[in-house]
Amino acid sequence: MAQVASESARRLAELLGGGAGLASSVSLIAEREGVWLGEVGPERVVREQVSPELAEKTAGVQYPVFYVYCEKISNQLREKFRTFSGRARMAVEVRVSQEGIEELGRKTELYAEAVTDVLDRSRGDWGGGLFYGGGYEVAFGAVKRGGKGFVQTAKIGFDVEVSLG
Repeated sequence: MAQVASESARRLAELLGGGAGLASSVSLIAEREGVWLGEVGPERVVREQVSPELAEKTAGVQYPVFYVYCEKISNQLREKFRTFSGRARMAVEVRVSQEGIEELGRKTELYAEAVTDVLDRSRGDWGGGLFYGGGYEVAFGAVKRGGKGFVQTAKIGFDVEVSLG
């Protein structure tokens, strides 16, 4: 079952970090909104579930950062003779930091929009028995001390249908 979680997180990280992923969406949104949003290369997409405090203490985080992980898997055995046929609950945590709180919320919203833009363009078969039908939830966290001064998080959650073996 760990294979389902790691494979779905790997595929999502590839979608977000690829050429038509976050880098493209962020630049288009920044141009449209007339704001500066930092470069978002594949190194900003991290396949881990780690608290902001721990990440800052151990890894020297560069913001913005996008944490990709599988929160939960559910084998519903909907297909006969399949080892796994169910859902993987995926999450992308967007963390944005800057010295002041001015515009931090807006930038967090725009980075979250970039993630949902990639998801909107990635509906359908992800290969390897993974299928994304669309739909997601976005939850915004409160601004806290951390990072370069202040940090805010947006969490995008959604389900991927899985059919293996």
